[in-house]
Amino acid sequence: MSKLFVGGLAWHTDDQTLRQKFEEFGPVEEAVVVKDRDTGRSRGFGFVRFANEADATNAMSAMNNTEFDGRVIRVDKASSKVGQGGGQSSMSYGGSGGPGGWGGGYPPQQGQQGYGYSGPGYGGQGTGF
Repeated sequence: MSKLFVGGLAWHTDDQTLRQKFEEFGPVEEAVVVKDRDTGRSRGFGFVRFANEADATNAMSAMNNTEFDGRVIRVDKASSKVGQGGGQSSMSYGGSGGPGGWGGGYPPQQGQQGYGYSGPGYGGQGTGF
């Protein structure tokens, strides 16, 4: 299993549009556009999970720095973030952001790892959920 971070998404891009595009590279287990929990609007990034590592690598190579749904997107490997202890509340929800970048997170479900991205990119201070 391999999870990709997709940043720079258009505000109107939804889960289904993201899934359809990345399914061109192989079966997608999950495609999620992260939304602001207060407004329900897209935060401009998401995650795509492939069952096959090779499919994820091909998608990352083909889609990084290309135009998708009206915007140039960034595609990179999502990093796994796990906190100490057990239970959902102990999971980390995001990356810290790299130099000049921001981190975003994808909250895990009970018993799953959270995923985030921390790397160069979109300006501002790192933030997670």
